[in-house]
Amino acid sequence: MTTIKHKIDDAKDLHDEPFGDVVLRHLIYSVGKDKTHAEARDWNVAVSLAVRDRMVEGWIDTTRHVYARQQKRVYYLSMEFMIGRMLEDNLTNLGLLSEAKEFIASQGLDVETVLHAEQDAALGNGGLGRLAACFMDSMATTGVAGMGYGIRYQHGIFRQTLEDGWQMEEPEDWLFEGNSWEFRRPEVVYEIGFGGHVTHDADGKATWTPAESVQAVAFDMPIAGWEGDHVNTLRLWSARQSGMMNLDTFNDGDFMAAARQQVLAETISKVLYPGDHTPQGRELRLKQEVFFTSASLQDMLRRFFTNYDNLDNLGDHVAVQLNDTHPAIAVPELIRILMDLHGYTFERALEITRETLHYTNHTLLPEALEKWPKDLFEHILPRHLQIINMIDGHFYQEAMAKGLDHHIIAGIQVIHPHQQDWVRMGNLAFIGSRKVNGVSALHTELMKQTVFHDLHTMYPDKIINQTNGVTPRRWLLECNPGLAGLITEQIGDGWIDDLEQLQKIAPLATDAAFQKAYRAVKSANKQRLADMVQERTGITLNTDAIFDTQIKRIHEYKRQHMNIMEAIALYNAIKADPEGTKRGAAWQPRVKIFAGKAAPSYFFAKLIIKLINDVAAVVNNDPDIGDKLKVVFLPNYNVSMAEVLIPGSDLSEQISTAGFEASGTGNMKFALNGALTIGTLDGANVEMLDHVGEDNIFIFGLKADEVAERQHRRARPSEVIKNSPMLQQIMSQLSDGTFSDGETERYRDFLTNVGDHDYFQVIPDFQAYWDMQRQLDGLYQNAEAWFEKAILNTARMGWFSSDRTIRSYADQIWRAPHKMSGT
Repeated sequence: MTTIKHKIDDAKDLHDEPFGDVVLRHLIYSVGKDKTHAEARDWNVAVSLAVRDRMVEGWIDTTRHVYARQQKRVYYLSMEFMIGRMLEDNLTNLGLLSEAKEFIASQGLDVETVLHAEQDAALGNGGLGRLAACFMDSMATTGVAGMGYGIRYQHGIFRQTLEDGWQMEEPEDWLFEGNSWEFRRPEVVYEIGFGGHVTHDADGKATWTPAESVQAVAFDMPIAGWEGDHVNTLRLWSARQSGMMNLDTFNDGDFMAAARQQVLAETISKVLYPGDHTPQGRELRLKQEVFFTSASLQDMLRRFFTNYDNLDNLGDHVAVQLNDTHPAIAVPELIRILMDLHGYTFERALEITRETLHYTNHTLLPEALEKWPKDLFEHILPRHLQIINMIDGHFYQEAMAKGLDHHIIAGIQVIHPHQQDWVRMGNLAFIGSRKVNGVSALHTELMKQTVFHDLHTMYPDKIINQTNGVTPRRWLLECNPGLAGLITEQIGDGWIDDLEQLQKIAPLATDAAFQKAYRAVKSANKQRLADMVQERTGITLNTDAIFDTQIKRIHEYKRQHMNIMEAIALYNAIKADPEGTKRGAAWQPRVKIFAGKAAPSYFFAKLIIKLINDVAAVVNNDPDIGDKLKVVFLPNYNVSMAEVLIPGSDLSEQISTAGFEASGTGNMKFALNGALTIGTLDGANVEMLDHVGEDNIFIFGLKADEVAERQHRRARPSEVIKNSPMLQQIMSQLSDGTFSDGETERYRDFLTNVGDHDYFQVIPDFQAYWDMQRQLDGLYQNAEAWFEKAILNTARMGWFSSDRTIRSYADQIWRAPHKMSGT
């Protein structure tokens, strides 16, 4: 494998200098350490800077190429970019990994310690942010001229710890030791205004005078594609105060007053998803979204004007993708810029906006389709509220012309004309975008039928599906080198940027030698995972057990509580029949692994974490159970943890309530790495079923329409519980203190949620879930049959590459060239 060489005018070609020499130079002159005193983190920084030097060559060449060809640019706006550690990723993409490892080892250092001395960037929380990171990798790999925009959070969401089994939140300090990959751009600064008032001149031209403003300062990270010949940019915004500190106030001794504006300004980029259960929290969240969206649009237009004189054909040269509703304020903001700063009429500004913006929806949960109190919105964005009213007026006329009834129109305007309490951002994003996409086939169809039914009637060609994918570089080549090497031995390395080539290993699924090698890789990965669990929790795992893993944001619809209830049921069954005599078969050992964070104000999600840890405390210390069942909760889930968990797992839990998971990407990563899936017919599980075959994925439970029917008639779980001794025992144990040190009130709210309301249908799905788990127990005891299915999962996951997803976005939404488009 070779890295394409790039030349930079008047600069030494870094490829002529041995990589190790560059590292040593950076160790001395950038880090300020000699070899004798350097620690692992120092070496990590030095290696990172040496790699970054190589990336910059391709970065500058890519930028020149894009400008010279006037290539259409894609701007991806996202509140999250869960990029994880970058060193190994960049070494891999630039073809430097072997050389770097050899050099590190030659210095008498532990390679893994040096490579992993970097902290995960605290820029995301879950699937939304990890998808954005995969997309950045794939845009660079496929040659799309892409740029990501987000916020440079100082503390991310939070560092999760456990105290007596309860989640505790601490500030994340990922920037404490610096970020080797970023370039500060002090010359790239934009003013972002809030509040104030709007005036109109005699011609009706509006002037917004904000009451306060902050500055958005740019920090850039290069994002290299496979083999490093195309390097895009992730630009993150940091907030600072617009004016200088009041020195007179400071000298008068009122230090807090002097620093007040600085503190308020910098708060905007402190934390991802600040709690919104207070008015101040809601205001901060809205300001964050305005902050990064406005800065990104201003930056996009500055770049646009280097090639073009006017904005008439903006949509022909620029595509903006709104990743969920967080950047939906882009609709009135772009219209404001076009009208107030460039003199366009409202109608023409709306038309240009609709040609430029595109919106990805990630949820069918109404509460996740953001809406803001109208009075708060008006207080922060008075001009934008005026523009939204203009959008609603225009939309009303459009809808009337298409024959929609008045009451239907009212229900889908941004602000309901008769219930004017909320500004509905999902509706705003939909109305103001050219295309709206779902992220799996099922999710897209449900969008049309549910949350956007009437808007779909209004714009029947606007909704389009783009099923998610994952980057095979991060999620197979890097995180599972044993399996990647085995695959490459069989079919070559073309699969790395053409994942559908994995189909070539399908005929080897029943080959004894290949199965043996595949099983050896899985065994080694399980041992690595067991070592991590031992180190972090003190729990010793039996690697002959099924490693059964659910790693997701903790939420009721993802149903971690159904999983832990099944663990309780299994504990009870083993306790009643330890040797399996009554059932006629010994118990298959199983390890239940959980990881994920709960939103700080989401009490029930935190209660689920507590229950998992309470059950673990009982099960893991019961001598009757031994190694037959272990329960583990790993705190502070992040990308680096996932890179160990996913290759080391046998079973992937994708058990969301059908109709609620938009897509999922964890399901794809697990299957790609040879874990079998137990799941509902939800999200991308539907398409995975089509690709891997119904014999190789384990689907149970209610379908989306059956869930909707039960919810509509408000079916109670009591009848199901009444006929299930297994569920009755679980509910009794949660009530009598079996898993709460005798405290009988701890899980009262849990029992009410599941036993009385059960909106997410845990109880009616429970028996089917239990039965499928026992079927999997039996299958695992037939190693040849299990690993045949595991290999077929790996072989048939090629379609779920984010490279395929990005090419589809480029062709069907952005109308942007890429390497395979022939443009």
